[in-house]
Amino acid sequence: MSVNDDRITGTEPAAAPAAAVSPIADPAPLGLAAFALTTFLLSAANAGWMTKATGTAWLGYALAYGGVVQLLAAMWEFRNKNVFGTTIFGSYGGFWIGLGLWVLLVQRVAPAAPALKLAYAAASTKDLGWILLAWAIFNTYMLLISTQTNIAIFSTLLLLEATEILLFIGFFTGSTGTIKAGGYVGVVTALFAWYTSAAGVTNGLPGRISLPVGRPLIS
Repeated sequence: MSVNDDRITGTEPAAAPAAAVSPIADPAPLGLAAFALTTFLLSAANAGWMTKATGTAWLGYALAYGGVVQLLAAMWEFRNKNVFGTTIFGSYGGFWIGLGLWVLLVQRVAPAAPALKLAYAAASTKDLGWILLAWAIFNTYMLLISTQTNIAIFSTLLLLEATEILLFIGFFTGSTGTIKAGGYVGVVTALFAWYTSAAGVTNGLPGRISLPVGRPLIS
């Protein structure tokens, strides 16, 4: 019992304190935007759309935007005590940095001899198959967990799952058609991620614009 207890002073009870508000903004729209843009650039290359470009426009953004910015979003989600957001953004931030480093440190370091260079290139595509298979496994359980979030996030991860499966099959088998299909689905994945990011931004504002994200599939 404190010295300011109403039972002692006889004053009127104080008003109930206002509900606690998070000290930081929701970082999820930022993380989704970073994921969407980098996924779009890489998927456009996989789909074969960058015929008059180098095809590596995604690389710098994999390190800076999809990588570092997503990791920052993950740490802000950590501050918000959001385990799902921390895990998904932190993991895919690491994915983009890791993929960018793999391209710079492994794929581009090939033997000079033409025959060895071809063999090395073939082996490097198998590397990508293993990398994407591992990420598809991770994405599978995050997809199942996302049924407790909302339909927009679930749909984004479902499309991402399809993208990763198509790509790891394509890289394992050397099927350019399957890789292109993975690129097309990846573009759609990016569009869904952008939509979910936009919904997070506008729904957090006091204005009249509101974008639906759907209820959890499992609550």
